[in-house]
Amino acid sequence: MSRSLARLLVLASVLLALPAASAPILLKEPKPLPDLSFETLDGKPAKLSDLAGKVVVLNFWATWCAPCREEMPSLDRLQAAFDRSAVVVVALAVERSAPERIKAFLDEAGVGRLAVYRDPTAATSRAVGLPGLPATLLVDREGREVGRVLGIAEWDGPIAIGAIRTLLERRG
Repeated sequence: MSRSLARLLVLASVLLALPAASAPILLKEPKPLPDLSFETLDGKPAKLSDLAGKVVVLNFWATWCAPCREEMPSLDRLQAAFDRSAVVVVALAVERSAPERIKAFLDEAGVGRLAVYRDPTAATSRAVGLPGLPATLLVDREGREVGRVLGIAEWDGPIAIGAIRTLLERRG
């Protein structure tokens, strides 16, 4: 990882996590991720590897999580700032709620641009060692974790947008 990318991600992690109760965690080097499995809202299987070649902002949330509701609109605006062929913002509900409840939550929050999936077993959050919700992983085009923010973040702010642009410019 280049020094400029590392510095930008450290800065983004610190600034994004200011309102959060948890301290940000930033990986200094890209870390391989397991090929996380989840499902679409209509029950079809999906995997993180399905998004290979794109920068992924992988947000873990639940309908019962008040901070998640607060964060969702900024994630939706982040997706609006980027072409979905290059950047995909994934809202992964890690809970047992029915797809209808998940859709209702997103409608109430005014969110409509995100790629929405569910993991009713919460196995994905355990697989990546998340201590709570909301939590977001930044995944590079090679499917490696390059950043992690625990708690609420301002995803449509200049720091987050800059971090995503830097990941898009990065090669290998």
